[in-house]
Amino acid sequence: MARPEQVLLLEPQHELKFRGPFSDVVTTNLKLSNPTDRNVCFKVKTTAPRRYCVRPNSGIIDAGTSINVSVMLQPFEYDPNEKSKHKFMVQSMLAPPDMTDMEGVWKEAKPEELMDSKLRCVFEMPVENEKTHDMESNKMSSSLLKSESSALPAKSLSSTLDDGEVKKIMEECKRLQMEAQRLREENKQIREDDGFRMRKSNVMSSQHASGSMKREEGLSARSVALILLFFIIGVIVGKLVL
Repeated sequence: MARPEQVLLLEPQHELKFRGPFSDVVTTNLKLSNPTDRNVCFKVKTTAPRRYCVRPNSGIIDAGTSINVSVMLQPFEYDPNEKSKHKFMVQSMLAPPDMTDMEGVWKEAKPEELMDSKLRCVFEMPVENEKTHDMESNKMSSSLLKSESSALPAKSLSSTLDDGEVKKIMEECKRLQMEAQRLREENKQIREDDGFRMRKSNVMSSQHASGSMKREEGLSARSVALILLFFIIGVIVGKLVL
């Protein structure tokens, strides 16, 4: 018995195109649409499962909705002389009304209930002429943007500012210059005051140190005088006793 016709609409229908370079992961999208009034179960299979990562690779598409499937080609060394033999198959079936276990439904599905669509993979490398053309286009656009941006200020100033606005801008500039001059003078005065206070504190500290030294010298002189006085008194007392 022939299988029923696929109810899902695929975009693209027949080919999955992957555009290089292939030194990194290359992703293409597959859109699955369900135009029916019933939910549809789907699975995405490939002949080269180690070369691709598919997300999601299975699920349920509600009635009247669609889903995008990302197909990611893993990095590999591209050979332009080698034709791709990789293929994908989208398998689907109408979901039972009381479905609870999707894996169980797939296992119990009859062959005449399954629908499938096949797509082949196509690898494309950017043409060198296209690369050169894109680079030249980017250079031309960037140079045009630079020239337009350099010419824009002069045009906008001459066309949008009248004499009154120019005068206001000049007065504002003058006021800002005077304010900057005043701040510089205040800063200079603050530095001079700080220097004066530092010199004054140094003088006071030196005077305090000299006073302390004088007091210490006076104390040492009095100590020597007392020692001599006690010595003389001791000598006199000794003679009187003898």
